Amino acid sequence: MSNNLKKNISIIIFILFSSTTLFANSKQLKLISIASKQRMLSQCIAKDYLYIHKNIAVSKTSKELEVSLLAFSKAHKILVSSIKDEDIHNLLEFVELSANDFKETINQPFSLDNAQLILDLSESMLEGSQYVVDSLNTTKSKKSNPTTIVEKQRMLTQRIAKYYIAYQSGIKDENTIRSMKQTVIEFSENLTLLEDHEKNTPLIQKKINEISKLWKIVHKFYNNIEKGGLPLIVFNTTNNISKKMNDIRELYLGVKHKKK
Repeated sequence: MSNNLKKNISIIIFILFSSTTLFANSKQLKLISIASKQRMLSQCIAKDYLYIHKNIAVSKTSKELEVSLLAFSKAHKILVSSIKDEDIHNLLEFVELSANDFKETINQPFSLDNAQLILDLSESMLEGSQYVVDSLNTTKSKKSNPTTIVEKQRMLTQRIAKYYIAYQSGIKDENTIRSMKQTVIEFSENLTLLEDHEKNTPLIQKKINEISKLWKIVHKFYNNIEKGGLPLIVFNTTNNISKKMNDIRELYLGVKHKKK
């Protein structure tokens, strides 16, 4: 075999190996993104259920609940069919059971017991989805990755609204208050990381600054969970921040693709 032929074969093998690796990495990132969004949806559907039964923005929340439940179900099927790891599969089966219990409960007459069950199920769905994210995302830089932070922020905004309306719905225990205040703190800490992130373009920085300006005002409303009285403001502002975070996520992904 000539040296040129050996060289060409080596190049072909390298290209095939590189293509296979890139495809595998791309698939992995897609699954992480899907599982990350599941975390947000787990909080959103519980929030919407409680808002509906408080008779607040019923038309909007009913539509959002319907869309979110469908999105969660479709994404779950993708994860189940794409992931082969046995431990993750077991978690996904548990998440599915929780989701089925959720769907069954929302069709029952409203009661504080059912509302508490909805909260518990949403926490199980969140914990299971977080396990999937952590299991798939094994990179050392995941905590400093701005896309990872932004995806977490989307979930936290929905979690804030969930606990706010849960308290107003009558679930006035220490866990509700503590969970709400911890979520606000976590969002603030993550926002600080994003404000000074090295990957911020001028447009990303502008959008983050817009959120920071709004957050300085509205986080005071969220922390006043015991006082209440602002459920519609909480609903609209948390959804607004969540959408802005989604826009920022797409911009970060655009920066990443340009560098490639």
